[in-house]
Amino acid sequence: MQENNLSSTPLHNMNPLSRFSDRADDYAKYRPSYPAAAINTIVEGLNNLSQVVAADIGAGTGISSRLLAERGIRVIAIEPNAAMREAALLHPFLELREGTAEATNLADASVDLISCFQSFHWFAPQPSLEEFRRILKPNGRLAVVWNERDRADEFTQNYSRLVQRASNNHPAESRLVSVDPLLTSPIFPNVSRYNFEYRQELDLEGLIGRAMSVSYIPREGEAHEQLISGLTELYNSDRDRDGFVQLAYCTSVYIAAPNIKV
Repeated sequence: MQENNLSSTPLHNMNPLSRFSDRADDYAKYRPSYPAAAINTIVEGLNNLSQVVAADIGAGTGISSRLLAERGIRVIAIEPNAAMREAALLHPFLELREGTAEATNLADASVDLISCFQSFHWFAPQPSLEEFRRILKPNGRLAVVWNERDRADEFTQNYSRLVQRASNNHPAESRLVSVDPLLTSPIFPNVSRYNFEYRQELDLEGLIGRAMSVSYIPREGEAHEQLISGLTELYNSDRDRDGFVQLAYCTSVYIAAPNIKV
C-alpha cells in the first residue's frame, strides 16, 4: 500500500523510528531553527536555568536541544534513530541518548521540562503523554513545538505546492490535527498556545536540501527530478541580489503542565 493511500493512518504507525535514517545529513544542515522568542516562552518562569534538566524528545540532530543548552539548561536529547544521533552537533550541556517518546528510559520525576520540537506527530499519543507525566517533576512543564510553513507567504506557498506534489499528498503535510491528543488529554490540562514568526534564508543548495530533509520526499525517480526542476525554477525567479530566498514559518508553541492526580 502506498503512503498516499494512508490518509487515515496515524503518523506514528508509519515507521517513525527509522524513516529519517537516509535524511540525517540534510536534516542537520538544512532544517530551520526556531525563533528566540519561542525559546524565551518555553523557559519563562523556570528559576536558575543552570539547575534545570530538560528532556528533548524526538530530538533528531539536536537543533532544538542546542537552543535549550545555550540557555544553560542541561539537556538530555532522546532520539531513537542512530543516524540522526550521529549527525548531531554536540554542546557541553547536551547529552544524546537512545530512547523513544513512549519509553524514554528516564527516571520518575527526573526532569523539569519536556520539549517536543517537530516530533510530537510521530509519537503514539496516549502512551507518550503517560510517559511524559511519569518523568516530569510535579511542577514541570511540557512544550510541544512546530514550525509550520506560512502559506500566506507567496514563495512559501509555491514551495509547499511543489513539496506536496512530490510527496503525493502525504498526510504529514497536514499535521496540525496531531496536537489534538494533547489538547483533549486529562493528563495535561490547560494548554496554552503561542505563535511566532520565523524566516529561514536559503541558497539553492539549501532550498533543495530543505526539501530533501523531509522523510516522505522521493530521493530519485521522476517525482524527484520534477521537484528539483521546480525548486530551481522557483529559486531563480525569487532569489534576491545576494542569491537567497526565504521560507516563512509560523512557529506554534503549546505549553502544558501535568495533572498529577489523573
